[in-house]
Parts: sequence; structure tokens; C-alpha cells
Amino acid sequence: MSILKTLKLTAATRNAPLTPEQMLRGKLVSYLNEQKSLAEAEIAGTSFVATKKVTRKNAEGENIRVDAPRHVRKGWFTDAEGKMFFQIRYGSKPLELTKGMNAVEVENLAELPSLIASIIEAINAGELDVQAKAANADRKTQRKAKQAAA
Repeated sequence: MSILKTLKLTAATRNAPLTPEQMLRGKLVSYLNEQKSLAEAEIAGTSFVATKKVTRKNAEGENIRVDAPRHVRKGWFTDAEGKMFFQIRYGSKPLELTKGMNAVEVENLAELPSLIASIIEAINAGELDVQAKAANADRKTQRKAKQAAA
């Protein structure tokens, strides 16, 4: 008896790779989920710790991957008049939501998680694809300019 006949054979195809738009949306959504968690922690009065994977040496001198805390910048701020605003940042710059507008006014901190949830829905619907592409292209040109100057 053949070994192949004992196996369950099927015709399978791999999933299609993500499109650039889907990758940008995923990046923005992960940023917004982090901001939402940070806001919820601040409302609850607890601390929020975001982590990243880093390589460290253990006692035997072997390299191991561990979680290390990393700094997360708040996406909201209060101006001199006491109004609270939330900005979506792509890299270090705020994303322009519409022409000349880069922030959303928020009544108070308790309203922020629901606002972020609605922005996530807008991103998943593709409403900010044009702005995200423009921010990504701007960031790439700045990176190329830095490399050319160095």
C-alpha cells in the first residue's frame, strides 16, 4: 500500500498577501487600539504599559527574546482654553483628516474611547486611505532625503 494513499490530499491555495492599503489600515488601527487602551487606563486611574520584543542575553550568555516596556505618546492634548483634542499620528506627524484639519475636538477624556472606536470604523471602511497614503509617501521622501544627505 502506498504511503500517499494513506494521507488526506487536497488542492489548497495560499491566502493573497495584504495590499498596501490594508497594511496602512492595519498600522493605523493598531496605533488607535493602543491609544484607546491608554485612554481607558487613564480614565480608570491605572497605568498602561506597551511592550516590544527585544533581544537580551540571559545568565548563560545566550540571546533570548523578551518583552520590554516602550514609551507611548498620548494622542490627545488640552489647549490653553481647556478644550481637548485628539490627533491621529502617522510617524511623528499628525494625519490631516480633511484639508487643513488635523484634530478632532473631544468634550472630555471619558468620551475619547468611543471617538477612537468610531475612527477605527472609518479607517476599516477606507475613509482615510488617501490621507494615509499621502503621509506614507511624505515619510518615504523624507527618509530618502536623509539617506542622500548622509
